[in-house]
Amino acid sequence: MTTLNLLTPSTPFTSNPLRTRDDLAAFLKTLLQGLGPHTSPGGARIHLGFTGTHYDDIAAQLEGFARPLWGLASLLAGGGSYESGGTWAAGLANGTNPDHLEFWGSMRNKDQRMVECSPIGFALAVAPDTFWTPLSPESKTCIEEWLGGMNDKEMPNTNWLWFRVFANLGLKKAGSSRFDAARMKADLDHLDTFYLSGGWSRDGPPGVVQLDYYSSSFAIQVAQLIYSKLAKDEDPDRSAEYQRRAQQFALDFLHYFDSQGRAIPFGRSMTYRFAMAAFWGALAYADAPLPAPLTPGVLKGLLLRNIRYWAHTQPGSFTPTHTLTIGFCYPNHNITENYNSPGSPYWAFKAFIPLALPSDHAFWTVQEEDFPSVALGVVRPLNEPLHIASNVGGHTFILSSGQQCSYAVKQSAAKYGKFAYSSAFGYSVPVGSLTLEELGGDNTLALSDDDGEVWKCRRDTREARIEYADPASRTGRLWLRSMWYPWPDVQVETWLVPPDADVSPLWHVRVHRIKTARKLWTAEGGFAIYGQGRDARALEPVVDVTDESQYGTMEKGGDVWVASRAGASGFVNIPVEGAVRRSGKALRTDANTNLMVPRAVLPTMFGQVEPGEKSKWFVGGVLAEANSAFRDPERGN
Repeated sequence: MTTLNLLTPSTPFTSNPLRTRDDLAAFLKTLLQGLGPHTSPGGARIHLGFTGTHYDDIAAQLEGFARPLWGLASLLAGGGSYESGGTWAAGLANGTNPDHLEFWGSMRNKDQRMVECSPIGFALAVAPDTFWTPLSPESKTCIEEWLGGMNDKEMPNTNWLWFRVFANLGLKKAGSSRFDAARMKADLDHLDTFYLSGGWSRDGPPGVVQLDYYSSSFAIQVAQLIYSKLAKDEDPDRSAEYQRRAQQFALDFLHYFDSQGRAIPFGRSMTYRFAMAAFWGALAYADAPLPAPLTPGVLKGLLLRNIRYWAHTQPGSFTPTHTLTIGFCYPNHNITENYNSPGSPYWAFKAFIPLALPSDHAFWTVQEEDFPSVALGVVRPLNEPLHIASNVGGHTFILSSGQQCSYAVKQSAAKYGKFAYSSAFGYSVPVGSLTLEELGGDNTLALSDDDGEVWKCRRDTREARIEYADPASRTGRLWLRSMWYPWPDVQVETWLVPPDADVSPLWHVRVHRIKTARKLWTAEGGFAIYGQGRDARALEPVVDVTDESQYGTMEKGGDVWVASRAGASGFVNIPVEGAVRRSGKALRTDANTNLMVPRAVLPTMFGQVEPGEKSKWFVGGVLAEANSAFRDPERGN
């Protein structure tokens, strides 16, 4: 077979080994330099594209300015330098000046501008020699009036409250009279009501079942750790509590990462990319005591492997001029939220926070360590987020039931309601509303009551819990159990059973009990996998996918298998008395449904359920074998 050569670029950062503090600083500076041509004359706005958001374009351009400050301020705080740092300081002065052409506008209730106060407050707190001290008294007044303007405004009852905390923290460090101590304490006290147990906080008040990356790297955990560093003298008890939470949380969060550095995509805002690993850098920055098996070298490895994954192997994350794209492993607006502007991906710069540490800090002087061996080949229940994590068989993924976004968010059923999420295979989202190919129905049970005209997938999961073979001791085999009520007369009960390391390390089991008063058509997907062959063309049917020399699809005896250079994915019927036997098909999903690869094939089980008093059972085994050496040749890596 002829192998076709794909002439696609590699990332522009492969020459940077990204192993040391200097390497990370160089990577940051290259990305900052990429923003230069897009920066306004006064330095206050960065315009990176023309796509829209639910908020105004001035706020979007403020995003482009403010979010890179997570990296720039950290670099300067650690003693580094950046030749254009003065431009950013001027931009801060001009953007907050009501008389300047580039004024950002005053804040209103629940204003997107509030989000960007977080990196600005951080910059004032850690790098005042650039962002405060040299400025004129008039500029300082503009900055403090603008930041302080959020203290009497209404904010969403979510992680957003941290943005006001950081605004006040910056004002306090600057010695501003607009610092509102009472407001900051009230916000912190309220944020602490989000706390659950085991280090975990939900992203909202009681009743919210949303514990995604905003509970960790994107917002809450990182904010708590930074606060514990910057406010330890004034608020020692709260700071110590935040570090205690981080210690507990870290032992769970470790299981969202694989040994290659990838994090498991789950939830919203995946376009923030290497911000997913920011927790590890913030943990080092806070000088928090580390629980075994974590060490400074382990933290360094967890952070830098993730950054290398993006910088070395995902060219679709960057433009040729070194700006970030909207998407995940490639530019993809299907996965994004209505609040993702072209500047939004720069939330990823939270991963640069360890640059604020001096060069002689242990994080930078120790050797990078591999993923802890004691955390490999394990199945771990994660009680608060209602996940069961597994890296048995070399595949890092979570089984999931019970989470949902507490407000309307695009593709929320795909981002929170699927049965499984994988560091290797990601997840998929709908790109249309008519066909199963458009649905991107990996790791979900799709139901239709109109012969496939409209499909419903699980979004509102009820009664979810982790159960054990021995409930009293909470030991033995475990599984996730949950209910879904897609229509008033339909009940779906689901059991998700993780791999058995000794018997079936590459398989997990799904059991569904369906009781319905209407006829249903069903389609259940396994893991979506890279769908091209060695010749870079679409996979074709083969006789035996277990023959490692063959890439292709195989449908046999009702079961379905797919093999490609990404690994193998399959779905089989498990013969259980009384279970409905379904028919397996290799479904080629529409382009750009999957976060990881733009062309994917999805092993899918099809069936029908007739109405009646008696429950119908589906029992299936789901195979996922990840090729750790996989690099999508279509994207040049």
